[in-house]
Amino acid sequence: MARRYDCADEVDRKHGLREAASAVRRGDLVVLPTDTVYGIGADAFDAKAVAGLLRAKGRGRGVPSPVLVGSPTTLHGLVTDFSELAWELVDAFWPGALTLVARHQPSLNWDLGETRGTVAVRMPLHPVAIELLKEIGPMAVSSANLTGKPAPQTCDQARDMLGDSVAVYLDGGPTPDSVPSSIVDVTGRVPVLLRAGAVSEEELRKVVPDLETTH
Repeated sequence: MARRYDCADEVDRKHGLREAASAVRRGDLVVLPTDTVYGIGADAFDAKAVAGLLRAKGRGRGVPSPVLVGSPTTLHGLVTDFSELAWELVDAFWPGALTLVARHQPSLNWDLGETRGTVAVRMPLHPVAIELLKEIGPMAVSSANLTGKPAPQTCDQARDMLGDSVAVYLDGGPTPDSVPSSIVDVTGRVPVLLRAGAVSEEELRKVVPDLETTH
């Protein structure tokens, strides 16, 4: 039976974060608020849990899960060939609604799906998410919806779709926006905007004037 915790209540939030951390360590799934939409998360280094996350969403391995981190310094252990421009984007927009696609360290023991050697990584601007990530470490987190359905802005919407496939729901109230994060590929010499989202192309160009686009 899934448990839900009201993060607006200080006692419930503390209890909920503790229960969510325990659930993730057990290999279970949790739903957490972010600065864009609610996410469904698992331990990034637990392949069985990540497979369960994809299954709960009704998603195949061809759309691998992004990874959320609680601090920019976590990147040092996750990615390789990370350019100066990529670090400038981190400095400008993290924590926030910018996802970076980078080459992951080949030595990492994880299976996020068919990533082709890359990982989509972000540090969200949400206190509940950051607290959990700092406790657990990197988490595989995707929007907490069934594939093809709208991404949820409330815990209720996520629970209506995912039900008991999730062990713990952290209710942080409505998310500020339904706009997803912008995605920039930093695997090449020049960053490429793959998806325009909450961080506009104009804002990104202030940091990377030569930003390429896919359209």
